[in-house]
Amino acid sequence: MVRIVTLALVGALSLAGQQYDLLLKGGTVVDAKNGLNAVRDVAIRDGKIAAVAANIPAGQALKTVDVTGLYVAPGLVDLHVHVFAGEGREYMGESSVMPDDHSFRSGVTTMVDAGSSGAKSFTRFKSRVIDKSKTRVLAFLNIVGTGMGGGSDVEQNVAELDAKLCAERVKQYKGTIVGVKTAHYQAPTWAAVDGALACAGEAGVPIMVDFGKFSPERPHQELITKKLRAGDMYTHAYLAWVPMLDKQGKVSDYLLEGRKRGVLFDVGHGGGSLVFRHAVPAMKQGFWPDSISTDLHISSMNAGMKDMTNVMSKFLAMGMPMHEVIGRSTWNPARQIKREDLGHLSVGAGADIAVLSVLNGKFGYTDSYAARLRADKKIVAEMTLRDGRVVWDLNGLSREDWDKLGEYTAQGDGRWDATLGQSVRERK
Repeated sequence: MVRIVTLALVGALSLAGQQYDLLLKGGTVVDAKNGLNAVRDVAIRDGKIAAVAANIPAGQALKTVDVTGLYVAPGLVDLHVHVFAGEGREYMGESSVMPDDHSFRSGVTTMVDAGSSGAKSFTRFKSRVIDKSKTRVLAFLNIVGTGMGGGSDVEQNVAELDAKLCAERVKQYKGTIVGVKTAHYQAPTWAAVDGALACAGEAGVPIMVDFGKFSPERPHQELITKKLRAGDMYTHAYLAWVPMLDKQGKVSDYLLEGRKRGVLFDVGHGGGSLVFRHAVPAMKQGFWPDSISTDLHISSMNAGMKDMTNVMSKFLAMGMPMHEVIGRSTWNPARQIKREDLGHLSVGAGADIAVLSVLNGKFGYTDSYAARLRADKKIVAEMTLRDGRVVWDLNGLSREDWDKLGEYTAQGDGRWDATLGQSVRERK
């Protein structure tokens, strides 16, 4: 009894001099919003970023994790996923995945569902997935009222393109619904795009376009140079069907014109939407994506896409510097969806953090047509924090070696609980 009381008293006295719950020490902090790409320490208190500075003393934190040689980035924002699992038809069930099964292990703390639900189905998506997930889940609302499902009776039904109902739903859940999506439309008309633009204009949000079938009556060039507004997004930027390169192998002028107009280009890798024969020459010519995203679903995760860090690794392999890869996976997508509370490590921001390593070795990446790109680097998520709590720890960076834990501390040392990954201050 005396021993326990004494230890408790020592712990209380120690807590009095410690102002942070967790300190990530010695990593290269990459924060595009704040123009930071340098070795810094990051301190966390009460689930928020408390300080970013050089040489914060370890004694000021309840727990210090050495992340020397690693990158400390904002939690990754995957702008294009499909996570409306459970409905039972295509992207509203059969093709979608549960967000927590795939997010944290890839450094992702925010996922944006790209149009799996529509105005008629969003409330089910919200109650079934969004409200129950530890991952922050946001959404582009499909202009098709019943959501994404394929087939002439769903996505091709113009009666389902209700811009008024769409706008009402976006405004009802503003901030969670962050944009409007049109996808897979096959008819040679602009009905789906025009419907999405009408909804987005009324609700004050951007649109994301998956163009569907390419046709002479509805040319991609017109979408990019006339239809899309500044801040609107074209996803699947390196899709094989996109007329990306001219006969001389140069990036087509209309794409450059669209970029000057403020049109944004999202990767949206997916199961069939990135080919190296487009991406490699485009990257070499400086036509980089504005945002890096996965188009995660059950097919893409088991094919060339795999996960967020694998897609990021491809752009690192194609010549994009690491700090740019991180910026296009954090702050850029956060701005694109007007959620500027996300994607950065400013003091006071929620402590969503991805600790990333870059491995050296012999690696290979495949595109949507199973073509391989050889590389000598690979990005891996070492640790992920959501609101200051460790939710993924690949190599146990935040844990103590088993043989250094005594009988008392093995039950939790009263300061940092290795099982819960949280401080005693957080539990009070």
